[in-house]
Amino acid sequence: MATATAQKPRLKKLYDEKLAPEMVEQFAFKSRMQAPKLKKVVVNIGIGEASREQKALESAEAELGLITGQKPAITRAKKSIAGFKIRAGQPVGLKVTLRGGRMYEFVDRFLSLAIPRMRDFRGLSRKAFDNFGNYSIGIEEQLIFPEIDYDKVEKVRGMDITFVIDSKSREHCEVLLEKLGFPFKAKK
Repeated sequence: MATATAQKPRLKKLYDEKLAPEMVEQFAFKSRMQAPKLKKVVVNIGIGEASREQKALESAEAELGLITGQKPAITRAKKSIAGFKIRAGQPVGLKVTLRGGRMYEFVDRFLSLAIPRMRDFRGLSRKAFDNFGNYSIGIEEQLIFPEIDYDKVEKVRGMDITFVIDSKSREHCEVLLEKLGFPFKAKK
């Protein structure tokens, strides 16, 4: 009896077969291991009202789980802040770290399904890279993801998505994301 083999995600296959060899040639790397690669994707949601409303935390947790396909971890306040009525240890948000196949599936859905559904989209900023080459995007509403049913949403929430890239150069990271299909604004 033949064993079922897991099919490689579309973007992972594209990276392995086409993009990595192209970047090795483009940047004159000595080894394919030097080519920049997507290491992980971290999705965060801040929920300020979670300390007062347990239902808000539960609904956000269910939505983030649907979007990422993975159970979110609850982030808790490290310090008490009286002005925000938060005590140390209270839940203040959710986060999911995606790696491997799930990461590539999420990035593929984000690029092909979610970004085209953004309102007034003019392209992603090229200024959102940090000093290590990681790229961060702030999303204003979770409704851009097709997994979310508009009628069941209690509150529109934003989220931060960080793409962690294994590379030494910001330029290499930008080229990788462009080749993966990130719709950046045109260079000036």
